[in-house]
Amino acid sequence: MLPKGTGIMVPVLLKEAERPSRTFGLDLENGRIRGTVDGLEAVRQAVYCILNTERYDFLIYSWNYGTELKELVGRTIPYVKTELKRRIREALLQDERIKSVDGFQFVLTGRSLAAQFTVHTTFGDLQSEKEMMI
Repeated sequence: MLPKGTGIMVPVLLKEAERPSRTFGLDLENGRIRGTVDGLEAVRQAVYCILNTERYDFLIYSWNYGTELKELVGRTIPYVKTELKRRIREALLQDERIKSVDGFQFVLTGRSLAAQFTVHTTFGDLQSEKEMMI
């Protein structure tokens, strides 16, 4: 038997649940997992992983994950600086915990270019760096 109603549809507002930030902690020096990390440390680890994964090279990752840095090798330094800034921002802003990326500074040593920048997250700010051969 079906319930009888007034026939009036009432809209239901759904709120998207916030995803937990807890993840396995990577010990990069020893190649081991060191428990779990959460909050700002989890975002720091995510930034490291995103910046060190070439986009489109690994089928396991979404096409929205990683950075596109291979094609910058051999280009002029002004072009690389501009594109590196844009590509780092684009890659990191895919993570919903990251609100903005700014404060870029570049250090050129021989054929190595290091970009230092600030990542503003929902848990606070962190300093990060990406170095690449050009």
